[in-house]
Amino acid sequence: MIKTRFAGINFENPFFNASGPHCTTKEELDILGQSKAAAVMTKSCTLEPREGNPSPRYVDITNNSSINSMGLPNLGYKEYMKLIPELTVHNKPIFSSVSGMKIEDNIQMISELSDVKELDAIELNLSCPNVVGKPQVGYDFQQSVEVIQEVQKICKKPLGLKLPPYFDFVHFETMAKIINQSRVNFVTCINSLGNGLVIDIAKEQVVIKPKGGFGGMGGKLVKPFGLSNVRKFRELLKPEIQVIGCGGIFSGIDAFEYILAGADMIQVGTILKQEGPTAFQRLTDELKIVMQAKGYNSLDEFRNKLKEIE
Repeated sequence: MIKTRFAGINFENPFFNASGPHCTTKEELDILGQSKAAAVMTKSCTLEPREGNPSPRYVDITNNSSINSMGLPNLGYKEYMKLIPELTVHNKPIFSSVSGMKIEDNIQMISELSDVKELDAIELNLSCPNVVGKPQVGYDFQQSVEVIQEVQKICKKPLGLKLPPYFDFVHFETMAKIINQSRVNFVTCINSLGNGLVIDIAKEQVVIKPKGGFGGMGGKLVKPFGLSNVRKFRELLKPEIQVIGCGGIFSGIDAFEYILAGADMIQVGTILKQEGPTAFQRLTDELKIVMQAKGYNSLDEFRNKLKEIE
């Protein structure tokens, strides 16, 4: 009922983890593999291991939302290259997220990861807002062109882009044109909304330590922007370029809305942090209930069928 096909691969359901919580260590990745997640995504990797930003760097806030400035803590890409073959015991597709500090890092990592036969797809992160001194590549369109052109030359796997949230139609159109002229296979919309600020009124101070309290916003409050980015990129991209929806997905209804707006797959982050990998079972069950109530027997029956007001 909720099986889907993405990047030439069959999936039991449309849900898997965003590169963020519960995907850094082998233990965390194994737990994801044992869950109802349809695939396993590794933490965004860098050339060398990173501890990330100082704590506190993640805080849950009201209305099922969050603020974080993790700073890409990860084991380094070579360690994930070793781990990926071990994850095949879970019989699920494996995605690797890559987030180099410079273009040369991305080229090196993607070139080597492409030779890991057990890896199914690579997601290039153009949108991390939480590394001090590192701008989001996805907001620099000329740099985006350069990175994509160089990476696609050496990537031997299905290639995706994790995009930042866009807010202006001109920016949607500019990035869509860049992607349509590339051999990118999918985009993920969206990463967190960068540089929000949350205040603890009792202490009269910010709630996270890095960057003076500025951090990426996730969870329910970003859902309208996730939906709009999925919708607009689905309208603008070539049909063969698929779209992953991400941002504020806490229920089967949320997932239904994303698929209705045009998403082919769903990534979850904040709910995974808050609820743990058991969330995947609940989400799949709830999506089925919504579909049954509406009389749908497959995702394709309503995917990208969002109606406008005449």
